[in-house]
Amino acid sequence: MLWALLPSAPMLNTKRIVNLHPPTDEGALASLLKAAGDELRLQILRILAQDSYGVSELCDILSMRQSALSHHLKILIDAGLLKRKKEGTAAFYRRAVPEGPLAALHQEILLRVDEAEPATTLLEGVARVQRQRESNSLAFFKGNLDRFREQQELIAPWQDYSEVTLQLLDRNRIERLSRIIEVGVGEGWLLPALHDRAESVLALDLSDAMLARAEAFTGHLPQIEFVQGSTTHVKAMKNKADAVIANMVLHHTPDPKQVLHEASQLLKANGKLIVSELCAHDQVWAREHCGDLWLGFTPEQLQTWAEEAGLTLGANVFIAQRNGFQIQIHQFEKAPHPL
Repeated sequence: MLWALLPSAPMLNTKRIVNLHPPTDEGALASLLKAAGDELRLQILRILAQDSYGVSELCDILSMRQSALSHHLKILIDAGLLKRKKEGTAAFYRRAVPEGPLAALHQEILLRVDEAEPATTLLEGVARVQRQRESNSLAFFKGNLDRFREQQELIAPWQDYSEVTLQLLDRNRIERLSRIIEVGVGEGWLLPALHDRAESVLALDLSDAMLARAEAFTGHLPQIEFVQGSTTHVKAMKNKADAVIANMVLHHTPDPKQVLHEASQLLKANGKLIVSELCAHDQVWAREHCGDLWLGFTPEQLQTWAEEAGLTLGANVFIAQRNGFQIQIHQFEKAPHPL
């Protein structure tokens, strides 16, 4: 009532103050604080910092029954901290993007969660799930080797991204390279072109069946070494490469961020990493028919992981594909050694 007696305080200013401080949704605030007030739920958020998981995978990581876990997942979803996405017959959980009036508090909760290292048992559980994913992917390739190329061509024709890969590889190149590593060679279709550009080529693939086909296709060419394994198996090798190529590999790997870090370790200073990948999509049939573990990636996601691995973006190309897919091809460069 006092405001009405003061001529220097117009009602318009009072309305402005009210608009600057909208009433908080007490229910949403209570829900968010409740969700963040439980150590197990904080562990779930910590696990989902870099990946999405199905409920059975989370049960494995946390060593708990699905009925008990589902209760906590529902609380996190109701609070807006998690999103649940149906993919075929399975559902995957991931962190939700902070938004709305409580976005700042939501973001602060996630920052505090990420400050703490996950417990050893959780890290072991994550590693166990990743090994199972890798095993499932390998089993897919072994059981569908003859159909894989046909299914892959429905998504991204090999010629499209391989042509751009070679253009980026040749960009600013004035002489023959000493060494190129191709991660995930598949049937080896790119190896002849890489052989023409380097003194030696390392062909790397987890699948022995794929590697056998690649060797049958290009084994007559000298200075191509065929190695069964992942970047983890060769990351400490002394003979570093001028270039590492990873075409349509990351969405088949359990930990794409780790692959980028290890690819960086394989490079010389000023070396180039060229990555071809699907942009993020929602076509879940790719999991069943192509053995995909990830439904693509956003460009920002790949670039952030590359920067964390000590790489800088040099160039990128985007290609629209049939069936609504889009391919992204990035050239990253490793920093030179400090003087």
